Amino acid sequence: MARVANVAAMLRSLAGGALFGEVWGEGPPRVVALHGWRRTHADFAGVLGPEAPGGAIAAVAPDLPGFGATPPPPEPWGSSEYAALVARLVEDGPVVVLGHSFGGRVAVSLATARPELVRGLVLTGAPVARRPGGRRRPPAAYRLVRTFRRLGLVSEQRLERARQRYGSADYRASEGVVRQVLVRLLAEDYEPALAELRCPVELVWGDDDAEAPLAVAERVRRLVPAARLTVCPGAGHLTPLRAPAQLRAAVDRLLGVPDG
Repeated sequence: MARVANVAAMLRSLAGGALFGEVWGEGPPRVVALHGWRRTHADFAGVLGPEAPGGAIAAVAPDLPGFGATPPPPEPWGSSEYAALVARLVEDGPVVVLGHSFGGRVAVSLATARPELVRGLVLTGAPVARRPGGRRRPPAAYRLVRTFRRLGLVSEQRLERARQRYGSADYRASEGVVRQVLVRLLAEDYEPALAELRCPVELVWGDDDAEAPLAVAERVRRLVPAARLTVCPGAGHLTPLRAPAQLRAAVDRLLGVPDG
């Protein structure tokens, strides 16, 4: 219990108590870090905190609603609602926004809705563009049950059992409003927003990312021609943990920090 209490004591109340997270460095935040699905702010300690390459930088990393210490949203939010809440952290902007996976979706939404707050984007493992071949189709057995439900031939409970059996690991691990958030996010299209970006963009990607393949980053670079892509061999999807130095270098470039 003492260890849990110590961890809780490290967290800050943010955005008027709407978020909880961690703050590093001194002064107003220059960086906002947004974590992935089923992750927390802690993923960025090695990128922005005292143990990071180059030491701590003035940064804030919230637990997004539904994850870590922050309660779920009151209704099924999309990335725009998440972005509107994150904007409250940086009203004095502009800042560099670092978004991993789900956090990258929110980062793109923030940069297009409030461009005056965003100095630059670092996107990593973020599913914000179509993968080759389009979205993976659900298994045929699930599609059949879903069709039967639409026709009123099976119950909602039967459909839910099919979702649990055939759904993604993220879907199975989510419940309540968070599950509905996931369904809404998966239906969103970020490519029009990418084409509208006016801030510098850094892409830092694992060459073996199975969740958001490298081809996604390459498509983002085609949509945002000025984007810079850094490929991290063997980093997989969890780049904040496996490629902290590359992420920090991308952040520093956007902040204009000299090399070395």
